[in-house]
Amino acid sequence: MRFKYIIYSLLLITLPFSGQGAGKKLTKIVLDAGHGGHDGGARGAYSSEKDLTLAIVLKLGRIIADSFKNVAPIYTRVNDTYPSLPERHEIANQAKADLFISVHINSTPFWNERIQTGTHVIRQRRKKVTVPVYRTVRHHTTTRSGVETLVLGSIRNNQKEKAVGEYGDNITDEPGLLNESDPQTAIIISQYTKAFLGRSVSLGTKIQDAFAAQGRKDFGVKQQSLEVLAGSYMPGVLVECGFITNPDEEEYLNSEKGQTEVAMAIFNGIRAYKQEVER
Repeated sequence: MRFKYIIYSLLLITLPFSGQGAGKKLTKIVLDAGHGGHDGGARGAYSSEKDLTLAIVLKLGRIIADSFKNVAPIYTRVNDTYPSLPERHEIANQAKADLFISVHINSTPFWNERIQTGTHVIRQRRKKVTVPVYRTVRHHTTTRSGVETLVLGSIRNNQKEKAVGEYGDNITDEPGLLNESDPQTAIIISQYTKAFLGRSVSLGTKIQDAFAAQGRKDFGVKQQSLEVLAGSYMPGVLVECGFITNPDEEEYLNSEKGQTEVAMAIFNGIRAYKQEVER
């Protein structure tokens, strides 16, 4: 029992600075193209989020495969299909992945504009009065532009801890360390979950730095209680690559240049993170 507590203490010291466990390197990265199939995601003037996320993810996967000798990209989808969120989690967990990266495109809510279309004569107090006539136009365009990366919010910590506990043998080289009958297990799982959040923030920050270096507006790293990040046991981020409801960004994200630059920014963030955890 004392030996297990020693291991537990060492985990708390080494976990934030290593791979999944002490000395483990990144070898598998899950790339999740948001939406797909019947779920088109956000819509711009002429394109859908599901198509842009897939194009970016496939480019990112090729860059990873070409640049890292011993790292395999694993896709949750490679065509216009819709894996459910539990299915995406299962792909990552069963692959024993080291990172989960979900790619999305941002949008803004619809907004209404009141536009005068003419005038109308009415009788008011026995006089004829000319009054304006308006119609309401519903818009979905914005001038907002930029990139943000999301990490898991605390509301879904229980779901993340459940995944960490279920796939504990994938995380540590010490089989049976996360034993449900041992009261210390809950503490260890909690520490893993917190450490993985710290790593997710670190990865997200490096991705945002890479976007900023390209001249994109940086909205930073934010916490949000996203189901897609909660069911996998490894560190994960969701990258919002721009606003499809901004005509300029929609054009950029549909271009070969834009998609390649977005994929390169995410890759550069992954590479900086990889160098940090493997040093």
